[in-house]
Amino acid sequence: MLKKIKYALIAVFILAGLVAGAQDKGPVFNVITVDGVITSPTAKYIAASIEQAKKDNAEGLIILLDTPGGMDTAMRDIAKSILNAPVPVIVFVYPSGARAASAGVIITEAAHIAAMAPGTNIGAAHPVSIGLGGSPEDKDKTMSKKIENDAAAYARSIAKTRGRSEEWVEKAVRKSESITAEEALKLNVIDFVAPDVNKLLVAIDQKEVNLAGGKKKISTKNAVINHKKMGTREGILSAISDPNISYILLLVGLAGLYFELSTPGAILPGVIGGISLLLAFFGLSTLPVNYTGILLIIFGVILFIAEIKVMSHGMLTVGGIISLVLGSLLLFDTPEPALRLSFQVLVPAIIVASGFFMVVIWLAVKAQLRRHFSGAEAMIGAEAKVMKDIDNEGEVFLMGEYWKAISEEPVKKGARVKIIRVDGLKLIVEEIKK
Repeated sequence: MLKKIKYALIAVFILAGLVAGAQDKGPVFNVITVDGVITSPTAKYIAASIEQAKKDNAEGLIILLDTPGGMDTAMRDIAKSILNAPVPVIVFVYPSGARAASAGVIITEAAHIAAMAPGTNIGAAHPVSIGLGGSPEDKDKTMSKKIENDAAAYARSIAKTRGRSEEWVEKAVRKSESITAEEALKLNVIDFVAPDVNKLLVAIDQKEVNLAGGKKKISTKNAVINHKKMGTREGILSAISDPNISYILLLVGLAGLYFELSTPGAILPGVIGGISLLLAFFGLSTLPVNYTGILLIIFGVILFIAEIKVMSHGMLTVGGIISLVLGSLLLFDTPEPALRLSFQVLVPAIIVASGFFMVVIWLAVKAQLRRHFSGAEAMIGAEAKVMKDIDNEGEVFLMGEYWKAISEEPVKKGARVKIIRVDGLKLIVEEIKK
């Protein structure tokens, strides 16, 4: 009996401990990091993270944001996902030194709670800077005004939905205004300034937000932070959507195919080139690409190939390098710095690519000019011994074989002759006179 009571007490204590542990466990907040250019894969990643937070029954999703800007279409997709999110989305411009520039402004303003770390900044959201393309000089003034008005109205509507400063976001769009975290808090652009995620969670406790399904009060007491890393697939897609990576993949792909065409049978360069080219096309499809730039780069490779076939004394190679440089400069049609090629990547890539093509051309031309050691070509210029008088036609001994030989002048047996050309199974020769 005593043993049964003992086991019962142990069970009660264990159950009490489990209940207490369950009560102590606080709400869960999923945390993701968005660091870099805003592209289509970024938009898909954020949308998927919101859905995952709902599946995890998370109290909210925290987005640690640091972006120089990006594509307008991707930014609008992200804003739409956040505005219709079933869970609270907190955008935190973090860490110190980070920024929410260009497209980052709209993403931050769309959040249910917008926060920034000290030492961060937000602003510069003019439509030219968020990937709507072109500069004022390139566009009709009326069209430029329409684009600007559309962007300003979109920004104001989001700020109004979240109860934030409509006046400032319009200034960010029309005048590319940029402010610090402290100024943003003072102007009602954001809701909080916090040094880290833990302090931010303390600050937003019991904050009420408007979700698509109604109002919700956020509870952060004893909150559990669940850091979610980007998956391998999303990481790869995000990486190759970077303009610098896409450009390098494009050059590697063209170089691989060029090497395969110039030296058939190598196989590996062709395989690597094909894969790189397909990945490059995916990356370029998510970016504001100028197709004239792509055509110029391809035309440059065609000129390099032509140099092998046509002896132009380097003119085709020079043309190929010029075409490659111009195509690289024109490849991305946007004034947005985040979506343009970095010169730290552009210059070395052009030098390496041009050097590669020149080396392959040199090897190919050298192989063509090299003396042949087999076949009819190897006989040209070789010496043979006359085995039978050549009176219009005779016989010579060459490379261990007897050949019919023809000469314009008679040649006596035992003389030495040089092969001028090969005509089927006969050799055209001339006597080597001492």
